[in-house]
Amino acid sequence: MARNLMHLLTRNGVAPTLVSDLRSFDKQGDAAVQADLLAQAQADIPALIARGRVEGWALWVTYHSYYKAPDLLGPAVCAALGIPYVSFEATRASKRLGGPWDAFEKKAQAACDAADVLFHFTQRDAVALRDHLKEGQQLVHLPPFLAQEALPAPARSDAPTILVAGMMRKGDKLTSYSIIAETLAHLTGDWQVEIAGDGPCRGEVEALMAPYGGRVRFLGQLDAAGMAIAYNRARVFLWPGVNEAFGMVYLEAQAHGVPVVSQDRPGVRDVVAPTGLGADEAPETLAAALLSVLNDGETHRQRAQGARDLVQRHHLLAAARGTVWDVLNPLMKETL
Repeated sequence: MARNLMHLLTRNGVAPTLVSDLRSFDKQGDAAVQADLLAQAQADIPALIARGRVEGWALWVTYHSYYKAPDLLGPAVCAALGIPYVSFEATRASKRLGGPWDAFEKKAQAACDAADVLFHFTQRDAVALRDHLKEGQQLVHLPPFLAQEALPAPARSDAPTILVAGMMRKGDKLTSYSIIAETLAHLTGDWQVEIAGDGPCRGEVEALMAPYGGRVRFLGQLDAAGMAIAYNRARVFLWPGVNEAFGMVYLEAQAHGVPVVSQDRPGVRDVVAPTGLGADEAPETLAAALLSVLNDGETHRQRAQGARDLVQRHHLLAAARGTVWDVLNPLMKETL
């Protein structure tokens, strides 16, 4: 998503510059790590302010400031330079206050408070941001988007292939794979599964799929070209989406005209056509949805076209560019 934003922000002679490689990330909630990162940020800020004055920065953009990785630079630099501060996918998590990420959550909230514009990708993220919105701040919905001007050619697969794609690691990803394994137990008739992805839990995923023998094929980790080929072989895409922020893979599948079957979860419902969301989270429900797409040609046709229409309308560069630049142009004119 960050790469997509860099692409989006390059327009009409305006291009973003990556001005810092400081990675303010603390995965474990370690106060010493946070203190060290805060000190590094404070040491970097004067040079950034000086550079901004020389280069005439018009605004500062930050992506995905949250309690594990808050923006420790932007608010201070913008305050010193008197330029707008714009944040994409910022989140507030007040439940982290008082815990191991207390210092970082305070910084994440301060960054939210300092923003002139907060772009949110999902309705779930908007809730806390809206509740704490300051006077004069803009809260703008930017649907997640692919860095594409147009849709790819639609997939034309008649084979009963179910495509799965996800990293193989502990936690939510492995839970999704477990749900998939349970779902496959409820399928009947002719079907096969292709799984794109790899990771430290490859062995656990293989064990989950072992009961289905030759029906399951592991593709390994694929690049963009490899995924495009996999989408073109697929009749339907399956991923439950346990605790997904939103999931770019859903947009990619739907852009290719591959209907999605997923659980109805926050974040996921922001990018998946409503017909692809399970009425409940039961594996039986997912299996029934898969079978309807695999076995009913008209259902598949309607779902495939609906998926492409959704991406075309809301999740390509044209739509995202209009949303973002309608907000940024006035801000930059005021600065310049």
